[in-house]
Amino acid sequence: MAFTKNQAKLIKSLHDKKYRNELGLFLVEGEKNVLELFNSDWKIDYLLCTAKFFDNNRNLIKNKNIIYDVVEQSDIEKVSTLESNDSVLAIVKQKENKKLEVDKNEIIIALDEIKDPGNLGTIIRIADWYGITKIIASENTVDFYNSKVISATKGSFMRVDVFYTNLVETLPKIGLPIFGAFMNGENIHTFTFPKSGILVMGNESNGISKEIEKIVTQKITIPSFGGAESLNVAVATSIILDNWKRN
Repeated sequence: MAFTKNQAKLIKSLHDKKYRNELGLFLVEGEKNVLELFNSDWKIDYLLCTAKFFDNNRNLIKNKNIIYDVVEQSDIEKVSTLESNDSVLAIVKQKENKKLEVDKNEIIIALDEIKDPGNLGTIIRIADWYGITKIIASENTVDFYNSKVISATKGSFMRVDVFYTNLVETLPKIGLPIFGAFMNGENIHTFTFPKSGILVMGNESNGISKEIEKIVTQKITIPSFGGAESLNVAVATSIILDNWKRN
């Protein structure tokens, strides 16, 4: 094939949530993320790559019957959301929304209005590291298919499901204890976590909302030993999960 203006227009349209939703497509950018796609059940609709990437992965691309164009790095950078993309970009089909099914012996992360795509992507990556496969997000949390979210996951988006819902209505129905990260909760260094439960992390600026606070069954906190006002939400998530997994 030959890379056309219409294909460039399509790729650029997928920078926008509106068109991602309308078309049921999203972008996966960068060599690491795209290579992981080859070993997953996600369907690649189109691949734009450099000659070097194609030569190194020719058999994988051919075996999967992927429609592709080989172009210069500068062509990829013109349509990419990344400041630097030196090898490949893929258009991928979104998956149908799954029904949330909970194992009573698992840890689930709930996100209350997380706005920064880098934070959501990093939290997905952290969840994957700790073997957590489900994240329940409020309806006003940043879009899972946002290109910056996908890039920040470093491939973990393929192993962690994100469900968007009304947290106030959904979380109590799950039947697991709900732990909320606050400034004035139980010290996680001395608190004994149960085997399973829901960890609620709040908005970057405002924390957990008053509505969600009402359904939290246990407030927890990361003790501070210095003068910082707060922690980044992704960093805080990793610290809490690490302490939880030590129990």
